[in-house]
Amino acid sequence: MKKIYMDYVATNPLHPDVLDAMMPYFKEEYGNPLSLYPPGLNARKAIEGARESTAALINAKAKEIIFTSSGAESNNFAIKGIAYALQNKGTHIIVSKIEHHSVLNTARFLEKSGFAVTYLPVDENGLINPEDVKKAITNETILVSVIHASPEIGTIEPVAEIGKIVKEKGIMFHTDAVSTVGNIPVDVETINADLISFTAHQFYGPKGAGALYLKGGTRIVPLIYGGIQEGGRRAGTENVPAIVGMGKAAEIAKRNLQTRMDHVTPLRDKLINQALTVENVFLTGDRENRLPGHASFVVDFIEGEAMLLLLA
Repeated sequence: MKKIYMDYVATNPLHPDVLDAMMPYFKEEYGNPLSLYPPGLNARKAIEGARESTAALINAKAKEIIFTSSGAESNNFAIKGIAYALQNKGTHIIVSKIEHHSVLNTARFLEKSGFAVTYLPVDENGLINPEDVKKAITNETILVSVIHASPEIGTIEPVAEIGKIVKEKGIMFHTDAVSTVGNIPVDVETINADLISFTAHQFYGPKGAGALYLKGGTRIVPLIYGGIQEGGRRAGTENVPAIVGMGKAAEIAKRNLQTRMDHVTPLRDKLINQALTVENVFLTGDRENRLPGHASFVVDFIEGEAMLLLLA
């Protein structure tokens, strides 16, 4: 029986064109990007080309993209980096209860370091109420972090509206867009975020390549110290093949975004409609305001893990 992979929210397969773009940087172009002779210069040129493509995917400037190893690293970098950079102005941070563990556990770490954290509730569909954000803000608040869309239940959060509220208060706003960048339109001009985390393997790129959008002029404390890579903001010899792969994947995602959305959305709706005809099956998350390729269900009287193992 032919197996069908349906867990694209966990990771995507590598696009063949992405693999082709990466291969020369494993075989021939293996120079250190900091080296000032041809192999190094070629690697540096490849990184900067990938930075341009990655920035274009979210309508950012290339200099606003910092390459990381993953979405989790980007989330850690954003939250710790802003918290430590602004702790002289305040020590209060706001996150939602529906965040990825890399956000929640970072917030808990900062709590142990003396920061105060407010954990916002969500409604039965996993939606955060922007008014709750407004009410939670204090004179000590320096950062709000709200996920763009939940990978567990598929609900897309009103981050543009939340970002507008936060920016009117002069507070930094971060969104974890790992599940949205490359899957729905994400534009730094309209999302109202100062920092955006995302990763390549969620849009047919390689694992081991992530990025943090850092709005120009935003002050941040590095998470990793060492050399001058990434403008001195993220030390360590760059993973050139993975970065090149991320750039290629971003280029493909930008070109095919609407076509892919138009393809997967009706498939999602067909699956949801048919699944809900079965007794004791319920959809999680918001029915309309959800990721195009995402359908998540609970089945009464059956453990989710048991169902997963049965389907696998």
